[in-house]
Amino acid sequence: MKTFLLGTVALVALGATVPALAADLDPRIHTKAPAYAAPIYNWTGFYFGGHIGGAFSGNNDFNGLVSSDNNNVQFLGGVQVGADYQFAPNWVFGIEGQYSWLASNNSSAIFPGGFAFTNDQRAIASVTGRIGYTWGPALLYAKGGYAYADNRETLASAGVPVGFALDRDHRNGFTVGAGLEYMLAQNWSAKVEYQFYDFDSSRFTTPVALVPFGSFRNEEHTVKAGLNYRFNWDGPLVAKY
Repeated sequence: MKTFLLGTVALVALGATVPALAADLDPRIHTKAPAYAAPIYNWTGFYFGGHIGGAFSGNNDFNGLVSSDNNNVQFLGGVQVGADYQFAPNWVFGIEGQYSWLASNNSSAIFPGGFAFTNDQRAIASVTGRIGYTWGPALLYAKGGYAYADNRETLASAGVPVGFALDRDHRNGFTVGAGLEYMLAQNWSAKVEYQFYDFDSSRFTTPVALVPFGSFRNEEHTVKAGLNYRFNWDGPLVAKY
C-alpha cells in the first residue's frame, strides 16, 4: 500500500511539472515572408526576328517626269539581327542589321524623245547603331547608320533597251529612325518603328539627250512592326530590397 501511494504521489508531481516546463520553452519562431522583388528587365544580349510594314517614296523624280505614284504605300517584310548592351542602368546601346523585301516599288519616267526609265527597287537594307532609354519593360530608342538599296534599272527607247550611265549608283546611302520596343517575356520583345532612307541623287551622263533633265532622288519612308527572340547574357535581373 505504501508503495502504491508513493507511486501515485510521484505521478501527480510529474503531471504538475510538465506544464511548467512547457511554459518555460521559447515561443514558436514565425518567419516573415520574403519581400516581393520586382524584376529589372535585361536588354543585354543578341537577338533575331522579323518585321512587316509599309514603305512609300519621297521626292523621286526627274524634274517632275515620274509617272508612277510615289505616294502609293508598298508592303514590305524582312528580317533583323542585332545585339544590345544595357548600362548606367537605364540606357541601352546596340547595333542592328536589317533587310526588307519590297512587294513592288517602281519609279518610272517618260522623257521627251521616247525614252522610258524604270527604277525597280526590290529591297532595302541597313546597318545601324541605336541608343535608347528603358523603364520597366519599355525601350524608347533612336537609330541611324548605313543604308543599301537593291535596284534594278532599265532605259528603253521605243521598247528597245538603251545603254545608259549615271553619275551615282544611288544604291548606298544613310538611314535614321526611331521606335518603341516592349519586353513581352524574358526572351521575347515586340517593336514598332519609323525609318527614313536617303540614297542621294543622281543624273544621266549618257545618253546626252537626257542630261538636261536634272537629277533623280531616291528616298523611302517606312513604318514597321517587328518581333524579336532574345538570347539574354545574364538572364533576368532582380531588384534587391
